[in-house]
Amino acid sequence: MAYSFTRAFLVCVIVGALVVVSYANLYNDVDITWGDGRAKILNNGELLTLSLDKASGSGFQSKNEYLFGKIDMQIKLVAGNSAGTVTAYYLSSQGPTHDEIDFEFLGNLSGDPYILHTNVFSQGKGNKEQQFYLWFDPTADFHTYSILWNPQRIIFSVDGTPIREFKNLESSLGVSFPKNQPMRIYSSLWNADDWATRGGLVKTDWSRAPFTASYRNYNADACVVSSWSNSCSTSTSTTSSPTSANKAWLSQELDSTSQERMRWVQKNYMIYNYCADAKRFPQGLPSECTI
Repeated sequence: MAYSFTRAFLVCVIVGALVVVSYANLYNDVDITWGDGRAKILNNGELLTLSLDKASGSGFQSKNEYLFGKIDMQIKLVAGNSAGTVTAYYLSSQGPTHDEIDFEFLGNLSGDPYILHTNVFSQGKGNKEQQFYLWFDPTADFHTYSILWNPQRIIFSVDGTPIREFKNLESSLGVSFPKNQPMRIYSSLWNADDWATRGGLVKTDWSRAPFTASYRNYNADACVVSSWSNSCSTSTSTTSSPTSANKAWLSQELDSTSQERMRWVQKNYMIYNYCADAKRFPQGLPSECTI
């Protein structure tokens, strides 16, 4: 369904009286969409696992569509030799002019670090990649990966530490920004050994299959768009309190401490930045890279 949302954030309806305290139940929050039994919701809805073997991967999507919000998910990535595999976790709309906000975790040989790949698409156009190593082993335990999306900016965070900010520069520089199309959360575990690890030089070792990624504590403090209305209501899918109705995410920005933490990550763990890739853009770097 196509939506027209001029200043769409203004039509979010605060429903503080309806905010209740509840506990995470993935049965209520997501639908398994593919994998023929390889995706499972376990422990009474507290845990979800995706698996990949030579025949197929698997995936799920959120039941709701969102127009701005803060989305958190705790993920434990494929352990051991994960080369060739990709665990994707992203917001996306549908269609040729879709918007998308990406986390992708590119597997690697045992002992070599995962690569966290981020990207932003607007009106079907991406090419805004930044890649990072992580400062911990993402396979040893669960870690929280967050997307904050409001009309002014997109902030990617890991365990509460911001790693990337993509600002809305549409009015000043004409850079398209996701702002009109509601998006769902999607996640999948799939084989991408033609490109994922060292440009496709390292292939998936199927003797290690099945590969498994685990998810828990999904939280969408966001503006939920209904299929029958162009308005949206504040919804928190997991543990919440009345303060969630204040929608702090709607105007949230990085304070000086958060900016310093992001600079630390980018200085020490960023391994690719499209804004520094002059060879890729011989006609000049994208305009947002001049800021």
